[in-house]
Amino acid sequence: MTSQKANCSSIDEYIATFPEDIQAKLETLRATIRAAAPDAEERISYQMPAFALKGNLVYFAALKNHIGFYPTSSGVAAFQQELAPYKSTPGAIQFPLDEPLPLELVSKIVKFRVAENLNRAAAKANKMAKAGKGGKEGKTAKS
Repeated sequence: MTSQKANCSSIDEYIATFPEDIQAKLETLRATIRAAAPDAEERISYQMPAFALKGNLVYFAALKNHIGFYPTSSGVAAFQQELAPYKSTPGAIQFPLDEPLPLELVSKIVKFRVAENLNRAAAKANKMAKAGKGGKEGKTAKS
């Protein structure tokens, strides 16, 4: 299965490499992410399903005993208390395969990451706009 996943070029292909019960969980997780981030782009990154909107939002992957959910370190830190029942690291959360997925929590984390990425992109755009205006004003003042 590992070599099959390495060659996947879409989330559909990735999900199809798993048994039906795991496929159902992955599709449910995917739909939850899609609902929380409808403008995000689906892709495969680091050989895992990923969603991106003004940068990477979240990744997920099925492993032997759990589904890994990777909302970056800020996504884990912001929901640390709610994630307490799950094994986690600074950038990853493990959802056991034998338990229901916490879909409401996943949705909240994805929406948090969307807001974070959009705010970062807007701040960068403002900074670039100010830098562009500053450069033009500086030339005008010298003339």
